Amino acid sequence: MADDYLVRIGKLIRDARQHRGWTQSQLADALGTSQSAVNRIERGNQNISLEMIARIGEALDSEIVSLGYSGPMHLRVVGGRRLSGAIDVKTSKNACVALLCASLLNKGRTVLRRVARIEEVYRLLEVLNSIGVRTRWINDGVDLELVPPAEFDMDAIDAEAAVRTRSIIMFLGPLLHRMDQFRLPYAGGCDLGTRTIEPHMIALRRFGLDITATEGIYHAKVEPGVSPDRPIVLTERGDTVTENALLAAARHDGVTVIRNASSNYMVQDLCFFLEALGVRVDGVGTTTLTVHGVPNIDVDVDYSPSEDPVEAMSLVAAAVVTESELTIRRVPIEFMEIELAVLEEMGLDHDRSPEYTADNGRTRLVDLTVRPSKLEAPIDKIHPMPFPGLNIDNVPFFAAIAAAAQGQTLIHDWVYDNRAIYLTDLNRLGGRLQLLDPHRVLVEGPTRWRAAEMMCPPALRPAVVVLLAMMAAEGTSVLRNVYVINRGYEDLAERLNSVGAQIETFRDI
Repeated sequence: MADDYLVRIGKLIRDARQHRGWTQSQLADALGTSQSAVNRIERGNQNISLEMIARIGEALDSEIVSLGYSGPMHLRVVGGRRLSGAIDVKTSKNACVALLCASLLNKGRTVLRRVARIEEVYRLLEVLNSIGVRTRWINDGVDLELVPPAEFDMDAIDAEAAVRTRSIIMFLGPLLHRMDQFRLPYAGGCDLGTRTIEPHMIALRRFGLDITATEGIYHAKVEPGVSPDRPIVLTERGDTVTENALLAAARHDGVTVIRNASSNYMVQDLCFFLEALGVRVDGVGTTTLTVHGVPNIDVDVDYSPSEDPVEAMSLVAAAVVTESELTIRRVPIEFMEIELAVLEEMGLDHDRSPEYTADNGRTRLVDLTVRPSKLEAPIDKIHPMPFPGLNIDNVPFFAAIAAAAQGQTLIHDWVYDNRAIYLTDLNRLGGRLQLLDPHRVLVEGPTRWRAAEMMCPPALRPAVVVLLAMMAAEGTSVLRNVYVINRGYEDLAERLNSVGAQIETFRDI
């Protein structure tokens, strides 16, 4: 029995290493051991301690074994089932993590309503707790309360939690007004290729922030008295870059103009939250934001983030690939209009309700009913653009949708270095996707999906795309190591089961 466990652990490690794109030698270097030892581990021919398993999991950013943790490790999917009924869209993952970082601006009590209970949020809460912020779930675990300490204890920061999320980079904007110097661990998160923090620094240097990176740590120093003397022009219209600039400007004593700003959904939610803190933001929804900073923010604030357009797109794609009639409620339509226009061109049969207002009082919502449709490949390529263009995170779902359509669809995912590569995992399930280069994939449809057992891609949206294809495939599929899905979706399997899917969570060990 012990030998059997060793073999199964070895297979999990091998699959996680291969998905990371590492050789045995690269993993050995990361662990400080030999290639032959890694080879023996992967073949199940070497006893392995829990400490070593934990080190391997950290090196590969992959949850090999879960101990004392109630979340799922794998998913078993019985596909070929039609979905029916209605399902609600949860609050935005990206808005929630931005608001958690923004709570650092406030010396008072912050309450966030209907916060997404996802791994990304849990990791940020671990970091916040470690530096002294008191957090607790209230109202039967639906809402989240945050109370900051008088001073943050940055020396006690939970580095292990911090490196598992890229959102930690949004601590820079709030903290530069709270202390002269501090340290942050390098950011982690999805494996989407190399990202530079230079666009963040171009904005934050204008507030006196200087960063030196050494041995996995950002060493931040703040020069007092430095103030933007002209508008800040962002070199990329990125969401987190814009959010960091907003967070820095919020407590700056003066007026800050941010140009080439993202106007995406999570940025708008952050602006609405800053207004609740007493910070006036002009130009919300445009690419020029004018922030009237408040040097001291000490208020009790209660805010409801809006719904997640990317989750809404996930659910639309689930209905399309399973040829189902499904109602998706609380869809933030302002951030889905381009996607729906493309789907209408492809032949999607759907209805939408009259608009109503989200709990934040600002975002426009609709209920969307999708019906089985005969789809044709779009004439133009599918490619993302900054809002109000097609959302960057919604591009992968068009790979599954295009696979269900008649004809060839070109998908150009130009933003990330290697996310498009993970879309070819659909070929394991019967898809016909040809990788033209690291950014472009040619999808041939329609597809006769087939069941398979495979590792979860290490990028959030492609991982969900694989799950959706498994739901469409006749037979039983297994998706292993789904931590990355739990980073961005709350109870996704359970919620899909509520509308007719058959997905079981399980763990090997």
